[in-house]
Amino acid sequence: MTARLLDGRTVARAIRDEVATDLAAFRAAGGPQPHLAVLQVGDEPAASAYVRSIVRACDGAGMACTVAPLPADVGPTAVLDAVRRLDADPAVHGILIQAPLPPSLTLAQAAEAMSPTKDVDGSHPLNLGTLAQGRAAIAPCTPEGGIELLRRNELPMAGQRAVIVGRGPTVGRPLALLLVGLNATVTICHSRTPDLGAVTREADLLVAAAGRAGLIRASMVKPRAVVLDFGINEVDGKLVGDVAFDEVEAVASAITPVPGGTGPVTNAVLLRHLLDAARRQTAGP
Repeated sequence: MTARLLDGRTVARAIRDEVATDLAAFRAAGGPQPHLAVLQVGDEPAASAYVRSIVRACDGAGMACTVAPLPADVGPTAVLDAVRRLDADPAVHGILIQAPLPPSLTLAQAAEAMSPTKDVDGSHPLNLGTLAQGRAAIAPCTPEGGIELLRRNELPMAGQRAVIVGRGPTVGRPLALLLVGLNATVTICHSRTPDLGAVTREADLLVAAAGRAGLIRASMVKPRAVVLDFGINEVDGKLVGDVAFDEVEAVASAITPVPGGTGPVTNAVLLRHLLDAARRQTAGP
């Protein structure tokens, strides 16, 4: 039996339609055009491709997007100064800091240079801390997109045993917090987890976010499990995920493809966050 395909493009289109309706009402009430600034260091090909997709998404949604480029050899001080300049610009409602950054600068350090209200990707320490407390917060777009995929496909999260492979600060850890808040029982695995397959085979919901192509094989998946693949890897000129899709598709009950799964939803959630940021900044005290 072949797994149900979780089509991210369909979910993304639904979110964009909702954003379009809300944006029209916001502008009709006198609100400004939401404006996103993307800070990019260097011109790493994958990062540049993602930034271009953000620009297209904003343009298609009737929102403004400005790319603020910095040279690849820039130092951390210059990056922090650039973030502060964007944060001080009242015409900018949201700031997205694109990886990679200088080796000595973490995303959290860079994000701390902006106001939490302009953080549209949940990377500011205050927003992450609020999320960790189980309170309403701006979550990183990628894991929130994963939750949207599950919710809009009417897949259960409450009471499910969720196993996340990957403990990164942009996907694995915040997704664990989101799932705990939705009453899932969550285990996070990583490179030092012994006998990874023994843990992943217990999952009703298996999430791959390790950045290793083909890491999750069919033998590591519980029959009828739901599988979310956040991996983005290039192999022989093709984009593939962390899941060996052809194998796992025959075991799982539902699975996200790569490309076309979690990726499109991430950008749609970003648009929603940008509109929310513009609302917060124009609502007044």
